[in-house]
Amino acid sequence: MERSKVLIVDSIINLGLGILLMAFPPAVVRMLGVPTTENSFYPTILGAVLCGIGIALLIDYFRRPGGIVGLGLGGAISINLCAGLVLAVWLVRGTLAIPFRGQVFLWTLVITLASISCVELIVYLKKAKPKEAQPLLT
Repeated sequence: MERSKVLIVDSIINLGLGILLMAFPPAVVRMLGVPTTENSFYPTILGAVLCGIGIALLIDYFRRPGGIVGLGLGGAISINLCAGLVLAVWLVRGTLAIPFRGQVFLWTLVITLASISCVELIVYLKKAKPKEAQPLLT
């Protein structure tokens, strides 16, 4: 089975963001200009979820025939698009009281999530033969 390089890239992105959120260093939060919180519970839980997704992508990337299945392209696409869409809605609404650099960082994240999803979808469609193509959701 051919391994998709986008799984490893998506895994690295998820693990990086997850570790950053679990650490939730105040200096980095201020530097990025993202919303702050008094309690780090929710950011660390989100970081743990992102790390779990990253690990699931790694499992899928390194999977051997008959081995444990990880997240795969379909799951990665759906998670990235959902997260990107919700973040874009927050940004478009304009209710986040964050500095310009925070908006730039978050819009960059939206674009990154949408881009990696598009690449993953293209990879999926190229691998699937036209008459054997399976829908993403079955």
